Amino acid sequence: MVSDEYMSSDDTASHAVHAPAARAWMLTEALTLGIASMVHGGLLVPGYAHTAARTAEAVIATVLVLASVETWLRPHHARRAAIFGQGFALLGTLVGLGTIIAGIGPRTVPDVVYHALLLSTLVTGLTWAVRCRRV
Repeated sequence: MVSDEYMSSDDTASHAVHAPAARAWMLTEALTLGIASMVHGGLLVPGYAHTAARTAEAVIATVLVLASVETWLRPHHARRAAIFGQGFALLGTLVGLGTIIAGIGPRTVPDVVYHALLLSTLVTGLTWAVRCRRV
């Protein structure tokens, strides 16, 4: 294990320690969005198909995966990638929640619960990324 003293003197070590955590968090978020996209595509659970929701969730999941790849390719940009990816996902999720409130999007109980849980996960991840000086 790398000591805190060593990490504070070596920027690369600090980034390498935190990039995997940012990557795992964003990939987990992307996985849940991918599953939601498949549900809204009518692939996993019948009766919940919604084309616009499927497309939005797939786009957000893709952005999170790309941000995760950025943390792997360039660990020194992990903080920026985590902030951008999760910020984009949070904004997209808020738009989705807005469509539910406006009556445009699907208004089922599972959709509302999923959005609430996703929002809390995204806010937690984004807060962590912003508060970490070196991700």
